[in-house]
Amino acid sequence: MEIIVISSVNEAQSDCFTHRTAIIIDVLRATSTMITALQAGASGIYPVETVLEARTLHREGDLLAGERFCRKIPGFDLGNSPEEFTPETVKNRRIVLTTTNGTRAVHKALRADNVLAGALINAAACAKMAVELRRDIVLLCAGSHNDFALEDGLCAGLLIDRLKAISSSQIEIDDFGSAMLGLYKNSEDRIMDLLSGCATGKRLTKLGHGRDLERCAQVDSSLVVPRLLGDMIVQG
Repeated sequence: MEIIVISSVNEAQSDCFTHRTAIIIDVLRATSTMITALQAGASGIYPVETVLEARTLHREGDLLAGERFCRKIPGFDLGNSPEEFTPETVKNRRIVLTTTNGTRAVHKALRADNVLAGALINAAACAKMAVELRRDIVLLCAGSHNDFALEDGLCAGLLIDRLKAISSSQIEIDDFGSAMLGLYKNSEDRIMDLLSGCATGKRLTKLGHGRDLERCAQVDSSLVVPRLLGDMIVQG
């Protein structure tokens, strides 16, 4: 099995995904929120790239959710904080979601055979499903705006660690993936410190979303693996 890691959504080329399983990583916060929403009973998540597209696709009964620059979009029902996606709010509801980088990353990976959403909170379950799909794997770090985000690289390293632990085949990792595995190995006992100290974590804390960091730092706390089926992300 070959594993490659892409540092940010802007670095993603469509031909990198052909005949592979793509795992989209946006720890703070899109993929963590997708996992939380499906675990809370949402019927599915429709990932879109623009605010206009989200408004156009919204139907009666849907929830509009999303953020730009870590802030809830005006007029939307929900932002991008996992804490908002409670069973009381999202159970049996379809969510139309747009985020700065995470939903863009999903669309970048559409040529993959399978598209999964990974985060710290579902790493072991996501790795297990990816192995069962029997494809080479691309880990796409969504990043922050146009840049690499440390928290996504950390998660890529965690996923590689989990993949190595359960795969029965030999694993080949690219150089960037090896570096991210090293980052995780050097940080696994201080995950929360790393999230608090990274640029996105500092921004979220400043905006009053410090509790999101605590939720997103809970490694392997969920068994839910969001998977793109057609145009909709559902529980895999």
